[in-house]
Amino acid sequence: MQNELLKELEARGFLNQASNMAGLNDALNAGKVVGYWGTDPTGDSLHVGHLASLMLMRWFQKYGHKPILLVGGATGRIGDPSGRDKGRPMLTDEQIERNCAGLRKSISKFIKFGDGENDAIMVDNYDWMKGYSHMGFLADFGADFTVPRMLSMESVKRRLENGMTFLEFNYMTFQAVDFLTLYKKYGCILQFCGADQWGNSVMGVELVRKKLGKEVFVLSTSLITDSKGEKIGKSAGNAVWVNEEKTSPYEYYQYFRNTPDDLVERFLKIFTEIPLDEIEKLSKLQGAELNEAKKILAFAATELAHGRDAAQAAQDAATALFAGGANAENVPSFELEMAESVGVLDFLVSIKLFDSKSEARRMIEQGGIQIDGKKITDWKSIVEPADEILVQKGKKVFLRVIKKN
Repeated sequence: MQNELLKELEARGFLNQASNMAGLNDALNAGKVVGYWGTDPTGDSLHVGHLASLMLMRWFQKYGHKPILLVGGATGRIGDPSGRDKGRPMLTDEQIERNCAGLRKSISKFIKFGDGENDAIMVDNYDWMKGYSHMGFLADFGADFTVPRMLSMESVKRRLENGMTFLEFNYMTFQAVDFLTLYKKYGCILQFCGADQWGNSVMGVELVRKKLGKEVFVLSTSLITDSKGEKIGKSAGNAVWVNEEKTSPYEYYQYFRNTPDDLVERFLKIFTEIPLDEIEKLSKLQGAELNEAKKILAFAATELAHGRDAAQAAQDAATALFAGGANAENVPSFELEMAESVGVLDFLVSIKLFDSKSEARRMIEQGGIQIDGKKITDWKSIVEPADEILVQKGKKVFLRVIKKN
């Protein structure tokens, strides 16, 4: 009999690959399972690209199982080669500490921490990896990894073409030891990962089997891509952040409000907890009616990440702006020193709506810029100082420019 959690995950499109689906199904049917998901502290917030795995963990907890969230203080010092053409920059201890705090804030929006039976805990692999010397690590695990097996991983093959370092080559051995450690310490038998982490994750399954003769499992979920089919992530330059200091609730709402038509059903299933029968009805909407489904998606996703009040404020602001109203209180803001008048091109670049004046000029010539409700048609126009200026780029991007005192 298929486990109820797996039924939910399959119906919502989370399941991509499993190391042993039948064995995992039996383990979940047998009782509470401890499972983990890990992320390296390369930034101080999670982004939408992380949320498929995080929402999977949320469902895992809702069905009575215990999540472990691993922050890779050790692996973050090495750099994961998966899906990359070059190595990561090294982080300082202070950066890692700050980023870990930001990640816990992101995760806590979706996962319940505490002392309850299935409340989540957070661990840092630096706590156990820092005790190994190089010789000690090799003595304990060096014989458990073969070079041909490591070279067979797609993440390694791709980086070998671009000068993969020995530092990065060790990443999968660290991740495998994480799984072994969590199994020993917490009875953790399941690792969740994105599709790009499959190779690193199955190395942990193999290590636990070699060392202890026990069967553990990996379950991967598909990567979230943007409308161009590109992975959403910080390194890809298209991240939408979970923490409000980096992406405001309004911007977060607008990201989901602008979901491409062909992704609405998938995003409703992955990024919300709306019942599947309701999603089926929403996914059948066509044309202008589909916008209502997008609004429901945006509200539900924003409510999960930022709370109901923030979602309502974002929705109200969007409604007012697109209806020509003046309530811009919840629109993203940018502080700017404006002592004197400035050319509109310089103004638009200075508030970071464009990377260059040539891009800003093209948008003006296309009729895509409004300032305080007035369309700008001349790229030589002047913007006068004001305490607050409302700028609109295209149909969907708004920014409040506030005069810095």
